[in-house]
Amino acid sequence: MSELNYHVTHFVMSAPDIRHLPADTGIEVAFAGRSNAGKSSALNTLTNQKGLARTSKTPGRTQLINLFEVKEGKRLVDLPGYGYAEVPEEMKLKWQRALGEYLQKRQALKGLVVLMDIRHPLKDLDRQMIQWSVESAIPVLLLLTKADKLASGARKVQLNVVREAALSFGGDIQVELFSSLKKIGVDKVRQKLDSWYAMPDEATEDQHGDA
Repeated sequence: MSELNYHVTHFVMSAPDIRHLPADTGIEVAFAGRSNAGKSSALNTLTNQKGLARTSKTPGRTQLINLFEVKEGKRLVDLPGYGYAEVPEEMKLKWQRALGEYLQKRQALKGLVVLMDIRHPLKDLDRQMIQWSVESAIPVLLLLTKADKLASGARKVQLNVVREAALSFGGDIQVELFSSLKKIGVDKVRQKLDSWYAMPDEATEDQHGDA
């Protein structure tokens, strides 16, 4: 499995819903999370680029699906942040529809990264995202962000609690600690993404091998 160079990731486009996205081909890995879970910081840390995903002073401003290309046919997708209180109800419902539609209908989606603040994990909308993914047979990487905010003992306790809770969903779910500030878990995220991006390539090689 080859390692991808995430540093060359670049912005492609923003779309209000799946009808405005490019052709449903290639491989997409989506990042989702509550508006204050540190999603933009995680994307910037992962790609080693300060301004790739804009970190807003007002969480909940990212109302579009943002696409970034890591390599031809391999994309990172920044989904709209969800669950921020100061956004009008109508807007929240619109985002939820767009999110649900993307998770359930986008064929290129091969993996979902759900980011949750380690101090407040598994809120209702987080659970909904995980449930949608499991029902769509999409593997999930749960990242407990802002891990530097807890002492290492408390960190391990939270990690074990969430790993235990994740079992109840069934499906392919991995739970890891993450901190953009201290670079905790960055390598594990890249390894997971590499494995997801490699999936169809291996399938193609197998077919050629059988021929």
